[in-house]
Amino acid sequence: QFLYFIGIESIMLRRCARRLAAPLVLNETSTLPSGGKLATLTLNHAPSRNAMTVGMGDAFKAEVEVLKQDPALRAVVITGAGNAFSAGGDLTFLRARIADTPEGNIKAMRDFYARFLSLRDLRCPVIAAINGHAIGAGLCVALACDFRVIAHGSRLAVNFTRIGIHPGMGATYSLPRLVGRTQASDLILTGREFTAEDALRMGIATSAVDKTGVIAEAERLAESLATASKIAVEESVQTLRGDPAELDRALQREAEAQAACYKEGRDLDEALNALVEKRAPKFQNA
Repeated sequence: QFLYFIGIESIMLRRCARRLAAPLVLNETSTLPSGGKLATLTLNHAPSRNAMTVGMGDAFKAEVEVLKQDPALRAVVITGAGNAFSAGGDLTFLRARIADTPEGNIKAMRDFYARFLSLRDLRCPVIAAINGHAIGAGLCVALACDFRVIAHGSRLAVNFTRIGIHPGMGATYSLPRLVGRTQASDLILTGREFTAEDALRMGIATSAVDKTGVIAEAERLAESLATASKIAVEESVQTLRGDPAELDRALQREAEAQAACYKEGRDLDEALNALVEKRAPKFQNA
């Protein structure tokens, strides 16, 4: 009996080790019916609803670097493991910003944005397959993609003002370009949640489908793109993504504004405590 329990314990330890060693970003490549390659990058930490950490960002950027070297690549799909696309920035990372200096936080945020927005370095179209909730910086990654296929029932929000900080991850660049300044102001300043159906109506979503069909719909779109001229699609993607210098200015402004919010700190601290305690935050607004 003793040996039996030792055996069970050994199996459990091996399973725990595999979970700990699981890559934070999965990269799976397949061949499209037309012959080109499709890569699927999966944010892979379901227990945290794929909360975005520095480690995940490093893994994401490393996979993008690999994909950039593949001339046969026709499209990339980005999705999340489990029931969420991404819950946004990791709370531990955000809380650490309160203790940092404004200068340190500007650099930290620019580096953090760059890890995930490296997706824009891909010349082929990038499709966000939003399989569940996409909140804050998680939604911003999807907004930086060229297409968004969203599952019915997903909760979506650019909720930065609800946690006491200025938007980041290119939200102030991407969202107005998609929905216009008035609608972007509504979503950013209120931080309210919206649905896949709302996203489709506003022009954020390319399509809204059942959760079980999100990846299939993204793959269908990828195949449609792959049957067009590769060079023409790639050059059109670069044009439609806009001026990199304009994005850089927006990211710098976001990093500086977030650093100011971190320096004040009270609202973010209250919001993070409220999230842990599952209650509404009570901002001082003084």
